[in-house]
Amino acid sequence: MEPQNIGRYVVKSRIGKGGMATIFLAHDPMFGRDVAVKVLPREFLHDPSFRGRFEREARTIAALEHPAIVPVYDFGEDNGQPYLVMRYMRGGSLADRLQKGPLSVTEAAHILDRIGAALDHAHQRGIVHRDLKPGNILVTPDGRVKVLDFGVARVARSPDATASLHLTTGGLLGTLAYMGPEQIIGDQVSTSTDVYALGVVLFQLL
Repeated sequence: MEPQNIGRYVVKSRIGKGGMATIFLAHDPMFGRDVAVKVLPREFLHDPSFRGRFEREARTIAALEHPAIVPVYDFGEDNGQPYLVMRYMRGGSLADRLQKGPLSVTEAAHILDRIGAALDHAHQRGIVHRDLKPGNILVTPDGRVKVLDFGVARVARSPDATASLHLTTGGLLGTLAYMGPEQIIGDQVSTSTDVYALGVVLFQLL
């Protein structure tokens, strides 16, 4: 059963579900606007690794203010369940767009430029996305490009940057097809990790 409210936010519908979170379209009565609310699945509530990663995402994205990064409005807990509130934006993922076929060189160049600008903004602040892929890139109906899901982002200069990349289920943090060699073997990630992934995305665009 879907929740009726998450904190002060009135849930309208579920709009997405991934391995680490469920996303709801909700209404914020305080500001009279629709928002996207990202909620940690209940099966992970007692897992400090997943929970800590979710909370880190909120603080990480909140520090990033860039036109090509979806902004965070709020963060909190509802009955012990953490949630992240982001701007709701209409559109589809770049992965959805690629299912229709390759892009033109002009369109690919525009998308690459915006992704690169978003990553540069994050990298200048010591933040590595670590899971860049078409599914984490939103393209709005008017052609704006937004980088999503810094859920496995890590501050590159942090002491735990070489910590294990494995989930409790034994999988890797990130998406294997887009991982650089250093990420696969569990070595220290860097801005080069995102540049490698961006190169894979560019190959797919064309």
